[in-house]
Amino acid sequence: MKRLIILLCIATALVSCGESNNNAKVQTADIAFTKEGELTLAKVSGEDIVTLDIEFAETDYEIQTGLMYRKSMKENQAMLFIFPYSRPQSFYMKNTYIPLDIIYLDENKKIVSFQENAEPLNEAGLPSEVPAMYVLEVNAGLAEKWLLEIGDTATFVKF
Repeated sequence: MKRLIILLCIATALVSCGESNNNAKVQTADIAFTKEGELTLAKVSGEDIVTLDIEFAETDYEIQTGLMYRKSMKENQAMLFIFPYSRPQSFYMKNTYIPLDIIYLDENKKIVSFQENAEPLNEAGLPSEVPAMYVLEVNAGLAEKWLLEIGDTATFVKF
C-alpha cells in the first residue's frame, strides 16, 4: 500500500510538471470589411467629393462594436452608424486600433460636426456638437483631405 501511495505521488508530480499552455498565444482572425452599400459625400454646391464602400452599423451589437479590433481599413472604405432618431452622440476609441475621423450627420444627412484624428485606444468621449442621426467613420486625415465642411451632405444606398 505504501508503494502505491508513493507511485501515485510520483505520477501526480510528473503530470503537474508537464508543459503548461497558460502562455500559449491566442490566435485571432482579422475582421474583414463587408461592403454593404455605397455612400457619396458632396459639397453644399452639389459637387461630389468622394464615393465610399460602406459597412453599416445598425443593430445594438454593431453600433457598440463598430470598428473595434480591426487593424486596418482602406481609404475608400467607411462605417456608417444609423440611429433610430437624431440626438447628441458620443463615440470613443476603446479597442479601436485605426485612427479615425468621426463625422456626425443630422437626419437630413448634412454634416453637423466632426471629431478629426481620433486617437486609437483612447477612451475619452468624442461628442457631436449638436444632435446627429448618422455617424460616419473614415480613416484619420480624410476629412481634411476632402475639405469637408459643416453643411456638406451624404447620400447612401444599401445593397
